[in-house]
Amino acid sequence: MRGKRTATGAALVTGALAIAGLVCAPAALAVSPGSATINADCGGFGSGEATITATQDGTAATMTINSSAITAPIGLSEDSITSTLTLVNAAGGTTSFTATENPAIAAGDPVQVGPLPGVVASGDSLEAYGGSLTMTVFGITITCTATAPQSPGPFVFD
Repeated sequence: MRGKRTATGAALVTGALAIAGLVCAPAALAVSPGSATINADCGGFGSGEATITATQDGTAATMTINSSAITAPIGLSEDSITSTLTLVNAAGGTTSFTATENPAIAAGDPVQVGPLPGVVASGDSLEAYGGSLTMTVFGITITCTATAPQSPGPFVFD
């Protein structure tokens, strides 16, 4: 009888460790590519190359946009730009990433916004071309659009 209890106890411990290992295992989810380049047209506020960097943690994703071609006309304090990046989903519809997140930007410095959080699903394929980036600064809304598909291609989420 004692052998049965030991075997049962060992099996329970082994099972508990296996379950704990699954629960504590890091998520293997990733977005590919991690960054993409677009040519953005922001009307009278400028145009040029911009880089979008994507990260993923489960269904949560963030996007950060940097552009050395588009510069701040005046100094902007941290978290003073309200931004929404809308990307086109290959399966239909759009996905938006919204926040008031930016570093302090001196006049003439490159514009950077993000990280902008959003929700994605496994298999989502998101593209900037056909979408937009809107930034509101001091009540003025600036809309930027990609003039061609992003390179190297759309963001695909695991």
